[in-house]
Amino acid sequence: MIMRLDFASSVPIYQQIRDEIVQAIADERFLDGDRLPTIRALAGEIGVNTMTVNKAYQLLKQEGYIITDRRNGAVVQCASGKKKALEKKMKKELELLIAEAKIAGISQEEFLALCNSIYEK
Repeated sequence: MIMRLDFASSVPIYQQIRDEIVQAIADERFLDGDRLPTIRALAGEIGVNTMTVNKAYQLLKQEGYIITDRRNGAVVQCASGKKKALEKKMKKELELLIAEAKIAGISQEEFLALCNSIYEK
């Protein structure tokens, strides 16, 4: 599994791992039912402590992206029931982002065009 991690970033490594896995699920590089690498294997591959990967997996589990069990490890779960919680989170984050865009002078059309280009990616 190829991950782009920035060790100089202010974003914690476990959060970057979580974000990379969520992006891989969105891009369909991981499908529902796919197994993720073991904590130890992924930690060794990307050169981080196993506790860092464990924290990322725990976060993914709490958010409903994966399920874990002792025999099968971490398995991708595309949670359809997660939609309402995600919409609530997105609304809050988008309100702030839109406010910042307005202050910067970005028009609604420019904002939506940017959103569309990113969404279609």
